[in-house]
Amino acid sequence: MILIAQFIVILFGTFIFSVGILMLFNPENALATLRKAGSTNLINYSEITIRLVPAIALVIYSSYSRFPDVLNLFGGFMIATSLVLFFVPRRFHHAYSVKWASILSPFQVRLIAPFAFLFGAAIIYSVSQELDCFGNQIQKPELFN
Repeated sequence: MILIAQFIVILFGTFIFSVGILMLFNPENALATLRKAGSTNLINYSEITIRLVPAIALVIYSSYSRFPDVLNLFGGFMIATSLVLFFVPRRFHHAYSVKWASILSPFQVRLIAPFAFLFGAAIIYSVSQELDCFGNQIQKPELFN
């Protein structure tokens, strides 16, 4: 279970980093994707449900990470906001996404792309520890330290 959570968190960090690449090289596409958030019931509830998976993985893996309090808080925040979004009318969620997509220019999206790189890399770094199948950190021989 711990290794699966670690893998999911690494995938999540990779996804965030990849979104940064999209934001840097194709900001118009990133804004178009943002405009679609909450646009249909399928998109809205799929987005919220899928967002819960890395959030739960962050909480599960937090005690094994380099920054347990930060990951636990971040995962808990994602879970809480996801649960709130389940009960917020879809039209409000969509309107909020469209509002921000109209406020941000492609240039501004490019400017904030490095933050996505840093955030994705920080997520990956925070869980990049070698664990055995029981969730115990593998101690490397002194030769490799």
